[in-house]
Amino acid sequence: MGNANTNSSFNFTGQTAVYNGKVRDVYTLDNGLLVMVASDRISAFDHILPKGIPHKGQVLNQVATMFLEATRDIVPNWLIGMPDPSVAVGYACEPIRVEMVIRGYMSGHAAREYKAGKRLLCGVPMPEGMKENDKFPEPIITPATKAEEGHDEDISREEIIAQGIVPEDIYVKLEEYTRALFQRGTEMAAKQGLILVDTKYEFGIRDGEIMLIDEIHTPDSSRYFYADGYAERQEKGEPQKQLSKEFVRQWLIENGFQGLEGQSMPEMPDSFVEIVTERYIELYEKITGKQFQRADTSDIEGRIKLNVESFLKQLND
Repeated sequence: MGNANTNSSFNFTGQTAVYNGKVRDVYTLDNGLLVMVASDRISAFDHILPKGIPHKGQVLNQVATMFLEATRDIVPNWLIGMPDPSVAVGYACEPIRVEMVIRGYMSGHAAREYKAGKRLLCGVPMPEGMKENDKFPEPIITPATKAEEGHDEDISREEIIAQGIVPEDIYVKLEEYTRALFQRGTEMAAKQGLILVDTKYEFGIRDGEIMLIDEIHTPDSSRYFYADGYAERQEKGEPQKQLSKEFVRQWLIENGFQGLEGQSMPEMPDSFVEIVTERYIELYEKITGKQFQRADTSDIEGRIKLNVESFLKQLND
């Protein structure tokens, strides 16, 4: 098992600030660029787990980069390049404080709310008579407020506009982009024998223009089912075979943790960490159709520093 990058600390040329997110470390440079390092940290229920997952950051970064390149015709995005397997460099944008969550199927959070008897999610009605993992008649957009810390919270389109979080004309455009991106992601997944179940997108503003930011269609931001056998499993009421972080959440639930007050985070055994790594690599290979090349993890910080500085120098030359 390789080493995991869980706590990087860089000082890149021109660096003015650093933000450590749950999974990514974002370095702001004085030329309006961001260096985004995808760590091997893993979070669930808005808590970072104690152990990192080797190669997870590389998987997330390379999957996100592939989809950002494949959707530039739909919406401009922040990405300039990928100088290292775990790093993306792009333009700094002013983040829009709403996550655009879109769901094609009754899964995850939606299924938990539905089981609790709710038939409205973020102001959007969910039909009666559905079972977990059924397909919605049409994909539904269920936004969340982007919290600085702690839990993101469900919010309706009407509340977003009424509270002035996003002007109505901008929000309408975000919905258009979200549906088009989800359609593209759905088509790309189908070619690889997968179903894109649900996902989230984040947007920002740069020079007055809406831009897609952060990651897209990764196992951290999305849920995938295997298309083969989906209908049969639904018919029999069996769990779907999926490629997502949900199995980590399920392991935590089985070990008595859902991020609630008074609960203690269980320690993942090394054997489970290895399983998680393999699941992330499986998703990479399944969604991209390419064989995963494990990056050298003997000196992750040294590798990243060298690659990023070389890339920045080329940009400036």
